[in-house]
Amino acid sequence: MSDAPGNGVDRRAFMISAIASAALATEARTANAQGTTPSSESTVSAMLQATGYTGDVIDGKKVVSALNVNDLEPGQKHLLYFQGVEMPTGQRWYVSVTVAKGAKPGKRVVLVSGVHGDEMSSVHTVQTVMNQLEPTKMSGTVMAVTDVSRPAMESMQRRWPNSGRGMDLIDMNREWPGNENGATAPSRHAGLLFNRLLRPNADVAIDFHTGTTGFDVTAFNIAGMDVPEVKAMVELYPVGQIFDNHVYPGVLHNAFMDVGIPSFTPEIGAARVLDLKMVSLFVEGTMNVLKHHGILAEPMGRTGKDLNVFVGNSAFPILATAGGVVEHLVKLNDKVEAGQKVAIQRNSFGEVVAEYTSNVAGEITGQRSDAMSEPGNPLVFILFNKATPEGAEDYPE
Repeated sequence: MSDAPGNGVDRRAFMISAIASAALATEARTANAQGTTPSSESTVSAMLQATGYTGDVIDGKKVVSALNVNDLEPGQKHLLYFQGVEMPTGQRWYVSVTVAKGAKPGKRVVLVSGVHGDEMSSVHTVQTVMNQLEPTKMSGTVMAVTDVSRPAMESMQRRWPNSGRGMDLIDMNREWPGNENGATAPSRHAGLLFNRLLRPNADVAIDFHTGTTGFDVTAFNIAGMDVPEVKAMVELYPVGQIFDNHVYPGVLHNAFMDVGIPSFTPEIGAARVLDLKMVSLFVEGTMNVLKHHGILAEPMGRTGKDLNVFVGNSAFPILATAGGVVEHLVKLNDKVEAGQKVAIQRNSFGEVVAEYTSNVAGEITGQRSDAMSEPGNPLVFILFNKATPEGAEDYPE
């Protein structure tokens, strides 16, 4: 979140948390490099020399505890389950894996969705891309994982319900790269997936999301545009906005970036719904990425240039200062000026209790979709350009 005056955001606690997380991540990577933990890089590499089949079959699909896509038959699609972390009952959470293995060798692209359990359009985007692939005509491999946070998806809620100290709700997209011996089930689940499924099979990775429940977002990509490989990919999407920011530690695309795998995050509208019109934009962009990497030998579709994409490096939040019904005065993608009124709020008598204006000039990238709000909730996010972005800002995913 921006620290511009008047936005009501206390950044000190957020930045302390972000710095601590980064330090812990660096410390963990150092320990892994020295081989001091069971999940060190050398151990993971040894485990992934071959695909590990558990011997179980679910609905006709084999279960794996580790996957090396090089072991799979080329020119085919392979449907598998990956064995994730244990439930309190001792059973496992199983994650769906689809691999389109090209007839010829080439790049390996990993497509991820379902890190948050309420993000249906992201899941449908990945499924649609995979359904369009014909392995006999491909060079390389595309692997899709569509339900990372299985317990959250079962109830179509954002966070993983973790029975650690009572019932916690843990955001899986703050856990990466995870820890196979971590303090919570979501951390261990993330560690298993990242070490044994995602990282070893990726030359490029895309982690698909939507806005969270109660908050709608437009079609945009989150990416570090200072990384040439990433910039080249996000510009291939026919969407209207790019959030050029590395955001903060713990998100999946940054875990990939930390180990040298180019990655970014598409954001595909509202949670809990299928926005088929918006899905089609991200399917087209993702197919462009596969063409860019030589996996598909087909003409490019539309790109960001066709939509005159707006690139901003900061997201300015407007937070509710009162409780009541929210009335938006602007729409997603609208351009706004500093000082422009963007929303009002009314109490139960219909009286206006708050008016909200933008402190910056930019474009609307997210809006609260729930009609009511209590104080402190984000009402609007505005994508804009700041001369010295802080590099770790909140965003409406």
